[in-house]
Amino acid sequence: MTRQSPWASKVASLIQGGNAAAALAQIKVAPSVKDLQQLRKLLGAGGLLQRHPAVDDATSDMIVALSSPRLHRSP
Repeated sequence: MTRQSPWASKVASLIQGGNAAAALAQIKVAPSVKDLQQLRKLLGAGGLLQRHPAVDDATSDMIVALSSPRLHRSP
């Protein structure tokens, strides 16, 4: 039994309210891949991913970016 992230529901409500620009800014600083996947699930169920292709692209891109290994920086 997993609980839904409050972040995902808040960003979904931004998109439902018509503030896609604020949602895109939040997606760029997403806390984790799990949260982005929950957001995509919420938006897919409501049909919002089809209406907002920029949000669809941003969530996909951030999932890839957060899933890839980080580059190591030397001290």
